[in-house]
Amino acid sequence: MIWLQLVVGFLYTFFVEGWLFCSLILTFASVLQADLQARLDMCDQFSKAMAEKSAEQLKRFEERMELQHRQEKHQLLEQLVKGSKEALGQQEKLKEEHRHRAKLLTLKLREAEQQRQQEIERVRQEEGRERMRRLCSLQQEALQLIQKIQVDYKQQEALRVDLSAYGHRGNQICGILSTVVRSSSERGYPTQDDVSLGEHSLQEMKMLVNTIEKELAAAEERKKAEDEAAKEKQKEAQQIQQQQAKLQTPAPTQDQKQTKREGLQKKASKGTLQRFLELQKVLELCQKVCEELATCKDPQTKKIRADLQRAVTTPVSQISSVSGSQVRDTFDKINNFLMGKPIVSAGRTIVVSQHPLGLDFVCLKLAEKLVSQGEEEVASHHESAFPIASVASALWERYPKVGELFLANLHKKCPYAVPFYPAFQEGISLEEYQRLLGYQVKDSIVEQQDSFLKRMSGMIRLYAAIMQVRWPYGTNQGNHPHGLNHGWLWLAQMVNMEPLSDITATLLFDFLEVCGNAMIRQYQDQFWKLLLLIKDQYFPT
Repeated sequence: MIWLQLVVGFLYTFFVEGWLFCSLILTFASVLQADLQARLDMCDQFSKAMAEKSAEQLKRFEERMELQHRQEKHQLLEQLVKGSKEALGQQEKLKEEHRHRAKLLTLKLREAEQQRQQEIERVRQEEGRERMRRLCSLQQEALQLIQKIQVDYKQQEALRVDLSAYGHRGNQICGILSTVVRSSSERGYPTQDDVSLGEHSLQEMKMLVNTIEKELAAAEERKKAEDEAAKEKQKEAQQIQQQQAKLQTPAPTQDQKQTKREGLQKKASKGTLQRFLELQKVLELCQKVCEELATCKDPQTKKIRADLQRAVTTPVSQISSVSGSQVRDTFDKINNFLMGKPIVSAGRTIVVSQHPLGLDFVCLKLAEKLVSQGEEEVASHHESAFPIASVASALWERYPKVGELFLANLHKKCPYAVPFYPAFQEGISLEEYQRLLGYQVKDSIVEQQDSFLKRMSGMIRLYAAIMQVRWPYGTNQGNHPHGLNHGWLWLAQMVNMEPLSDITATLLFDFLEVCGNAMIRQYQDQFWKLLLLIKDQYFPT
């Protein structure tokens, strides 16, 4: 019991004292909480005051920074403006100094250029005077040589040798030199090309003199031999006359055996045959003169021969029926070359005076090429006859020798252009006779009839075009070198001769188609009568 009382008393004391202690603690906690709350309120007020003060200080700081930045920017702008003004001033000063120096440099350059031009002009005049002296000396030497040629030319009667070609070429060379000297004087001074042309011309003149001396020496020997063989030549002349008489007999064709046409001739007229033989003699003489150049094996001579031939055949091959300017350029190129002026062909400068026989060789090859164009180009393209004919007519008018050689080659390849029907002679083969008729024979094979008629047609068309065409870019004050009167003569003789199968009708058609309009304009009623004669009387036979 005592223990129980002690325990209860202890518990009672513990709980009473505990409650008092807790009350005390609670009272202390409330006091402490109030003080803490007062302190918190004071801290909040202090924090707010400090925040407001900080905000105000930050604002003042930003204002000071903005003011400082504005002041620095203003100072920088002032410095930039001041610097730009100083730079502009310095730039103007430099510009002024540059202009001044440029003026001085321009004056110096102008003076230097004037001195250089004066030096160039002095050198040019000195060189020009030297070239003029050289050209005059070349002309003087050429004139001395032409006198020698003329003296030698007078001996040809006694020696019976024809030196007219050399004399003619010598006169041409002197004319070329005179033209060059005259044109050079008008220009002021000659060029190096003029001097080169003069040297080539003088060299050709010297070669002409050497050739004439050789010709005269050979002529003297021939004269002695001819005097000894006079009787034999007389016999040969008689044989030639007999052969010419045989030529005038017509060939025995099937058509002539079947019928005899009254009033028609069986052979060419005497004058026509005489002209035909004369032209063939001119062609043979030219071929003989050019034989030395044509057959020479020397490499340098062969090169010159190829250049000369290419200089005239290439332009003729390029003649087109489309462009008139091309035809004019072709003629100018060939004409300048025949006049002795240098031309450029295949990248090489070529002069006809490169060889003493150059002009004769060029004329021969030019005539052959024109005839070849007729039997090839015109035969395939009929419209090309007139541009080729205009060039051929202009060359014929300025260089009659080219026209004679063209006509001789045409008669040789197309005897119906004479007109002439070669007669069959005893002692000649059938192949040779077919060649005389104009056929091409290769390896004993004769060309087809249609190919033969096509070639003959092309050559007659070109011949008919030449008779009526004049060079459109010249004055044309003189007569046509081979005008429509020859066409009338040819047509009349064709109608008066016995026709041959195929060839007569073909050639009459080609000639009338090309030349008929021009013949009507010139001969009018007379030509109409001739056409009616062909229609009503010649064709029915």
